[in-house]
Amino acid sequence: MDAVLQALAEPRRRRILELVRERELPAGAIAARFDVSRPAISQHLRVLKEAGLVSERRNGTRRLYRARPEGLAELRAFLQGYWDDRL
Repeated sequence: MDAVLQALAEPRRRRILELVRERELPAGAIAARFDVSRPAISQHLRVLKEAGLVSERRNGTRRLYRARPEGLAELRAFLQGYWDDRL
């Protein structure tokens, strides 16, 4: 859960998750939506992948990314415990 929280702490990573929530996108298309370098976006994608929040699929030389909702399961369960009991 720590890796997920650290990944989500960065606003660009949250935006990347929004972009790939509904559809798979290549890294280049993701990078085109930001005002930072492609290597910077690649680093963000690596952090998201290592946290289990995105999956990566290779298609030739392209890397395609899609959100993994199950990557949020532990965090969701943790927060749900507070919501159910106290909020």
